Amino acid sequence: MALSHDASLDATPSPAALAPEDDRPLAPAKLVLTLALAQFGAYLAVLTPVMVTLALRVSQIVPEADRGTALGQVLSVGALLAMLGNPVFGALSDRTTSRFGRRRPWLIGGMVAGFAGLLVVAVGGSVPVLMAGWALAQLGINATLAALTACIPDLIPPRQQGRVSGVIGITTSLAMIGGSLLANVFSSSIALAFLVPGLIGVAAVTCLAVVIKDRPAKPGAFAPYSFKEFARSFWVNPVRHPDFAWNFAGRFLVFTGASCVTSYQVYFLMDRLGYDDETVTGKVLSGTLVMVVAIVAGSLLGGQFSDRSGRRKPYVLGSSLLMGVSLAMIASAQNFGMYLAALVVFGFGEGLYLSVDMALAAAVLPNPEESAKDMGVLNIGNALPQSLVPIVAPAFLAIGGGGNYGALFLFGAIAAVLGALAVQFIRSVK
Repeated sequence: MALSHDASLDATPSPAALAPEDDRPLAPAKLVLTLALAQFGAYLAVLTPVMVTLALRVSQIVPEADRGTALGQVLSVGALLAMLGNPVFGALSDRTTSRFGRRRPWLIGGMVAGFAGLLVVAVGGSVPVLMAGWALAQLGINATLAALTACIPDLIPPRQQGRVSGVIGITTSLAMIGGSLLANVFSSSIALAFLVPGLIGVAAVTCLAVVIKDRPAKPGAFAPYSFKEFARSFWVNPVRHPDFAWNFAGRFLVFTGASCVTSYQVYFLMDRLGYDDETVTGKVLSGTLVMVVAIVAGSLLGGQFSDRSGRRKPYVLGSSLLMGVSLAMIASAQNFGMYLAALVVFGFGEGLYLSVDMALAAAVLPNPEESAKDMGVLNIGNALPQSLVPIVAPAFLAIGGGGNYGALFLFGAIAAVLGALAVQFIRSVK
């Protein structure tokens, strides 16, 4: 059953407006646990390459002077296809009439395709092959994520969504730890550092597919998936649904700031702080552990307090501003201790953001029967920065003769602050 959302755009509702009438019982612990496990597995598979292993794989193939540009090319192509694939697969999932349900085929099929792409990256010997493999991995895993994200409005009643979003936010953080740990454990075998996270992702998502009560779409409930419907997969009218549009803008800007960290932390540690290929994975792991402790704290506190207060926007505002401050701290960091301190602030802000933003997103969906498609459009706000940041990063890094990570992270800080301000224009949610 999909989330019902019909709050007026012309009035500011009471806190109860965060929980429209919905007589569904609270989701059982087993469902919440498997949702969290699937989220962990999918993000373990996709974040480990983004954070660590793709940068190291590129370093094995291209000269040091070209690695920043080559990494940007690989990440940009993959992120662009992720951005396109997420809403398309979401729309197709909404329409799926399979007897296995409308989410299961995309959950499992996407992860299998994603694992195949990771295998190509693991064994590929050139930048074009890496680009092709990473494109397939991003397409597959984003098919899974489109269906997985829709499971929240599908299966979780509104009064529970803040807490569940907090739990899911934690699993994303745990995936970052797990990916850094696996990259460190398999530092002598980059192939295994790609494949083991992928296998874990396939197993975790399969567990969710077994547990959920997944209904197929009703035949004839949707228009045929024509080119017009394909184009509509990327569009929600911002005039008719301004709250959705402001949430999209806020997501895009906040994740632009976050992508500066996730995409370039390895080269920041190597170029500014002087770590080599053999030691940088350990430093990434140490930084990730510190950051994730802060993310867990932010996620737990944000989800609980937001549900109790009936408010979302203040938490999104505070978290986005914290992320902006942390990026400014990274911009000025000259040693590993300063970098770790910045990651604590970044982690707490990101955890707070992740715990509340999903509930906010569910509350501004235009059509409950197209939750996967509309959440896919919102997820463009997550994916597009992963494509754009590697494109624009070389220009910031080149300021003043090269290696200007300060300029890159200050750009990210400004983007995060603007994202905090964008969410304040949402009117239907407090």
